[in-house]
Amino acid sequence: MRRPTAKKARKARPWTKEDILTLNALARDGIKTTAIARKLKRTPTATRQKASALGVKLVGTSQRKRKG
Repeated sequence: MRRPTAKKARKARPWTKEDILTLNALARDGIKTTAIARKLKRTPTATRQKASALGVKLVGTSQRKRKG
């Protein structure tokens, strides 16, 4: 029987100034989050997190309603 292998820990690729400029420009043009993520070769989650940290509003980011 084959043993499951441990997954390699991924090292986050640092955001470059060019990445941030591209993120800002595409968000300003109203491009969806998933399309921006593909262009930057990053995950949609990483893209949303960076945009949030920079105070950039993204299109296509669903806001979950909280119970309460």
